Amino acid sequence: METAVRSGVIAAAGLALGLVIRLLLLPAPDVTGDITTFVAWVHGIALHGLAHAYDEPLSFPPVMAYLWGVLAAVDPAFRTVTDGTDPSIRVLMKVPPTLADFGLALLVAYALRDRPRWAVAGAIAILLHPAVFYVSAWWGQYESIYVLFALAATVLAINGRNGWAAALIALSLMTKPQALPMLVPFAAWFWATGGWLGLLRTAAIGAAVIVVLWLPFVAANGPSNYLRGVAEYQNERYAALSIWGWNIWWLVQETAAPGRFVSDDVTVAGPVTLRHIGLVATALLECLVALAVIRDPRPRTLVVALAASVLVAFSFLTTMHERYSYAALVFMLLLIPEPRWRWLSLAFGIVVSVNLLTAAPATPEIHSVVRATDLIGIVGSVAMLAVTGIVYASLARRERLVGQSASASSQKGATGTPA
Repeated sequence: METAVRSGVIAAAGLALGLVIRLLLLPAPDVTGDITTFVAWVHGIALHGLAHAYDEPLSFPPVMAYLWGVLAAVDPAFRTVTDGTDPSIRVLMKVPPTLADFGLALLVAYALRDRPRWAVAGAIAILLHPAVFYVSAWWGQYESIYVLFALAATVLAINGRNGWAAALIALSLMTKPQALPMLVPFAAWFWATGGWLGLLRTAAIGAAVIVVLWLPFVAANGPSNYLRGVAEYQNERYAALSIWGWNIWWLVQETAAPGRFVSDDVTVAGPVTLRHIGLVATALLECLVALAVIRDPRPRTLVVALAASVLVAFSFLTTMHERYSYAALVFMLLLIPEPRWRWLSLAFGIVVSVNLLTAAPATPEIHSVVRATDLIGIVGSVAMLAVTGIVYASLARRERLVGQSASASSQKGATGTPA
């Protein structure tokens, strides 16, 4: 009883502190200009209606369009406001991802409910993690929303609710395309736990959710406008080896042109570009992630595979932004009851936080520190690749152990002697 009371007090204190931090950060100025861009899109929705959301150059799928449509309806000021200079508008724009932070904390606690002490620790880690509140409450980015859907899908999947999990991962993908790597372990899980029929059923559910979400935008050519806009962002505006994402391409970029972005359409052999190399390497590694889940379809394997899948994509694809490793941070917190994963999560959290600070310094003082030398990014990239390697090796090691166990069981069945 005393332990339960102590855990409750700690949880309440963590919740209160997490809330205070966010209340202080919500009115923070729009330093990067991203909120101004988002406000301009909400302004377009307020003037022309939700169906015409993709007349604006939205780089987000429809879930975000719906969310911004709600904001436009809540505050009529969006009919005239076109930037993020008004503090009340900035606060409103940041409320959805901030609420999602608390949703993530609750889901982490629920996933770890069999170990109450770690459930509290995991929830507090979400609420007080610098990377989490920096992205949502200060920056006003929406990572926590798509990760919330993905985490909910994970909880449902490991509790035997694959159909609902498929719907939730579809919602995640329709919030931000950065959810795409997570489809790999989920597809493997659906196949391993439900066979081909299970895979087809969940694929149909996910596809139906996606179609329904896009329906209101079809008449105004929303899907084609979105795809055209994404292609423009990917092939023109952000066609660089790395957009502040500390990965293998950041090392290449810093070596080739220190302090500058390098286009990822540089050819290396005939029509093959550096982007193609990144895509092929990532695809091969993701296949091995899927194989690990198929061979060992246990909840822990799915969680590790989700973290590995996100990290592989972040580490080896070009055009990665610093925020695209965010989902791995959350999934790794589900493993903190294990000492090795606690330390790995701590190390990874530090790297992610510094990467975010370097990409978008909150103050001139922080800017002068984190941008003082290129060595910070080089060390950070090496650390990020090391974490990716450790997570990936953990998944591969489990696959080998399962294979050895299956072989031993086969021998035992054939000879009648212990393996």
